Amino acid sequence: MSAAIDVNVLLFASDTASPFYQRAAEFLEERAKGPDILYLAWSTVMSYLRISTHPAIFANPMQPAQAAHNAETLLRLPHVRTLAEEDGFWDLYREVTQQMPARGNDVPDAHLATLLRQHGVATLYTNDRDFRTFDFLTVRDPFA
Repeated sequence: MSAAIDVNVLLFASDTASPFYQRAAEFLEERAKGPDILYLAWSTVMSYLRISTHPAIFANPMQPAQAAHNAETLLRLPHVRTLAEEDGFWDLYREVTQQMPARGNDVPDAHLATLLRQHGVATLYTNDRDFRTFDFLTVRDPFA
């Protein structure tokens, strides 16, 4: 089975103060072994770098080099694929957000959902319940 990973899973695996830390770290270790294709959107990677190093969000923010190393470790796995917008993305985004208008914090979720739809990725690992509003996605909570 192939699936994408949302940024919250990556963040929990990096935040030892999180109650989800242990499970997130184990989950990523399991996925790192393969063989299933694992998708990471570039927007997810950049969000990870932004949030994990932010002193107002993390009690102990990571150093940029450590956060980049963590991302690179995943990106170098042979079964990891990155996702980026392709031609037609904007039209698809508008279609997706007409069904569920996106504002504020919903915009990045709609962006990722649209990106997954554009690339035919139907499963997303996240504990963000907001993704359940996208009927074309199967949301799996790795902490449930």
